[in-house]
Amino acid sequence: MTGQRDFPRPGRKPDTAAMLRVDQAGEFGATRIYAGQLAVLGDRHPSARAIAGMAAQEERHRERFDTMIAERRVRPTLLQPVWHAAGFALGAVTAALGPEAAMACTAAIETEIERHYSEQLSELGDSDPELSEAIADFMAEEVEHRDAALAAGAEDAPAYPLLSGAIRLGCRAAIALSKRI
Repeated sequence: MTGQRDFPRPGRKPDTAAMLRVDQAGEFGATRIYAGQLAVLGDRHPSARAIAGMAAQEERHRERFDTMIAERRVRPTLLQPVWHAAGFALGAVTAALGPEAAMACTAAIETEIERHYSEQLSELGDSDPELSEAIADFMAEEVEHRDAALAAGAEDAPAYPLLSGAIRLGCRAAIALSKRI
């Protein structure tokens, strides 16, 4: 591998099964992150209302990908139990560091998800309008989440560059693993 992205060669069909697998896993992980954050923050902090709203959107995304996986008979990731625990733990730990760290987590993840969804849309082209439409719709909401997190003080989190970088790296690793496993 030369460091180039794995885009299909011309004439080769995009691997929509891997796309659905990783997208469903990502949306599931997001619901677990927000569950962890809300478990720590409860409804005591003003950020809790925003987090609960984002969590509801992520749940809707996950449900849509669940439906597509079932309809297309795609095997979900075998790492779901890992994402269940890891997502909740990441949410709880970032919320325990403070509401700004919880928002930094959202900003970091949504930055990676926007990049990931953009790459998928480019790879899909017009080959799968149903999947492309879902990804485009969800990507717009993920960008809203990132922007809301930044507006809520994500960059004021302790050690923001380090925290953001570590979360983004973890997100990229989770994407790579969920495509294959």
